Amino acid sequence: MLKIMTSTWPLFFGLSLIMLGNGLQGTLLGIRATIAGFDTSVTGLVMSGYFIGLIIGCYYVPRMIEKVGHVRVFGALASLASVSILVQGIWVDPFFWWAMRLITGFAYAGLYIVSESWLNDASDNDTRGQMLSIYMIISLGSMAGGQFLLNIASPEKIELFVLTSLLISLAVVPLLISATRMPSVDTPESASVIQLFNVSPLGVFGMFASGISMGAFFGMGSVYTINLGFSVKEVSFFMSAVIFGGFISQYPLGWLSDRLGRRQIILNTCMLGTILGFYAAFNEPKGWTFYVFAILIGAMIMPLYALCSAHVNDYLSPKQMVAASGTLVFVSAAGSTIGSPITALGMKYFGPGAFYGTIATTMLAVVIYTLWRSRQRDELQEEALGDFMVMAPTPLSAAMSLDVEEEIREEAYQEEPEEVQASFEELAEELEEELAPADTQN
Repeated sequence: MLKIMTSTWPLFFGLSLIMLGNGLQGTLLGIRATIAGFDTSVTGLVMSGYFIGLIIGCYYVPRMIEKVGHVRVFGALASLASVSILVQGIWVDPFFWWAMRLITGFAYAGLYIVSESWLNDASDNDTRGQMLSIYMIISLGSMAGGQFLLNIASPEKIELFVLTSLLISLAVVPLLISATRMPSVDTPESASVIQLFNVSPLGVFGMFASGISMGAFFGMGSVYTINLGFSVKEVSFFMSAVIFGGFISQYPLGWLSDRLGRRQIILNTCMLGTILGFYAAFNEPKGWTFYVFAILIGAMIMPLYALCSAHVNDYLSPKQMVAASGTLVFVSAAGSTIGSPITALGMKYFGPGAFYGTIATTMLAVVIYTLWRSRQRDELQEEALGDFMVMAPTPLSAAMSLDVEEEIREEAYQEEPEEVQASFEELAEELEEELAPADTQN
């Protein structure tokens, strides 16, 4: 383990700078857009550009890596991300910002993929789980830390834009000068959304709802607090509090889901999130209770991504998990794309309380759908469940978690109900047909 940590320190150092920059720029742009007088609905559309870019990047970047390699792609995309945030500080225009947010999302998708595949290649089945935990601690911790960088300078000036650009640019240095061997990348096959929905309707629906909540928070959280009259310092505390809440609740809720069942934990967390969200929407918390609510809301909404991903994988065989991972990321990113605009429209017509109202309504939809699904199919027994893996509500850690899960499921996998098995066989046949020409050529 120590040997792996020594060889991968450039990755962890670069990752921390990347996530510091990502945490800073998302909140910075929301504040700057409000100061510049952007309409709330326009701000929501601008922030959605990042998630659209993320979807595009997840599709195209692996093919770029196959052609020119990890180092060149990482360097090129880091430069692209660095320039895109810098020029936003120079030219404040909603149409231009949307285009730059799309470029940033595309670039960050590539940075995530390169970092993830490198770490995945450097670890093995015995150490991958530990490395994943460190990976997520650094990622979420750096995103939370990026919020406090807002206090270094005024969001009205260009200094914070320059700082974000510098952080992203510096992240390239340790990776480019490292002598560590770069990993090889195989572009994974994917399963369709409809196929996964047939296998696990609740899992796919929950992933989409998780994306909406994440889009609402990361896209409009800073706008919400600024509209309440909060200072930049208070905005940074609010954003980091929500991330912190999700960080501390991930493992406990995952541990409970291994024992009580995914569906039960999804239902309970979303039900509590609904109650807290609607209360905060209609009764704005004051003083220290404002931040307590932020932590509690974060603790309910952020683990939903990992819980729903685990729920889907409980119904999949090990070989199907890898094919399904990209689709699940796509579903979540699609939800995030509409999360910001929906929240922005709600805030425009119903006031700042619509921020929590949108999140609460999304959680309520999951509660209703979970109750309905519980009447359609019994939940899997504990012995049929795989082990829960901590995952962030981003493409980060998706492939790593599935590699660890695959090793576990090879031993614990049992025969599924007939109606689920039929979906498995259909999925397997389609993947075999797609892979057959490549196998023949090789």
